Amino acid sequence: MPARTVKVASSSGLHARPAAIFSQAASEQPVAVTIETAEAAPVRASSILMLLTLDVGHGDEVTLRAEGEGAEAALDLLASLLQSNLDEEFQNS
Repeated sequence: MPARTVKVASSSGLHARPAAIFSQAASEQPVAVTIETAEAAPVRASSILMLLTLDVGHGDEVTLRAEGEGAEAALDLLASLLQSNLDEEFQNS
């Protein structure tokens, strides 16, 4: 199963707006994607409520996993989102 481990770059971590942006992007992928931390079991990346339960802060590492056709591309896209400061991007739009 393909996986990507990345550090979360958003200044507020994976909370509020960054979580909403990320979960929306995850729900648009052709495969189901999970996200996990070293301390927490995997949850659906498309669920904002589940994302918030992970309590991911700025600089924390998360692992994304997906399986099936399009998994690699989905993971690449979602990993790049997490590696950008989604707080800053929202303020500039």
